[in-house]
Amino acid sequence: MNQHQDLFQGEWLRFAAVQPDDAAELSRFTESYDYMRNVDTDFAVPQTAAFFEQAENGKNTIEFMLRTLEDDRLVGFAALHGIEWNNRSSRMAVGIGSAEDRGKGYGKDAVAMLLRYAFYELNLERISLEVIAYNQAAIRVYEKAGFVEEGRLREAVLRGGRRYDLIAMGLLVREWTALHGDAADGEA
Repeated sequence: MNQHQDLFQGEWLRFAAVQPDDAAELSRFTESYDYMRNVDTDFAVPQTAAFFEQAENGKNTIEFMLRTLEDDRLVGFAALHGIEWNNRSSRMAVGIGSAEDRGKGYGKDAVAMLLRYAFYELNLERISLEVIAYNQAAIRVYEKAGFVEEGRLREAVLRGGRRYDLIAMGLLVREWTALHGDAADGEA
């Protein structure tokens, strides 16, 4: 790895701590059904700013706000949660809030940054995630990053009166390094 690489910065985004106005913006994101149906398997319901003000980083969770390099605008979050230090593994989640910010490469950038951070800074060896089968854009991003499908919970998610599979995906550090080589180091 490039010793001087900034693990908090990607091509378009940077990791940031929560700012005073972020809770209100995150709350606004939850008013979009499309956002809520893609970011979580729990029932979709808008959340108040107070809900997000309670969230904090801890021993088993690390969460970053995603801000654009161009104009320092909050576009979403990236998180490692359920970190098992003894097993050197974690689950991850990424959410891009506004529909107009999706499809611009922010999700891809956030996933790449989060994986670099997890593998290089935290010394983790395995990252897993769950994604709803209809979220094809996210699945493509995860597959390009090196994630492989490890299993399916058939019809585990109910959305809009229809049932969808929940896909479990995983990535090992050795697979990621083999796939990305120097690109994982930010050298490509």
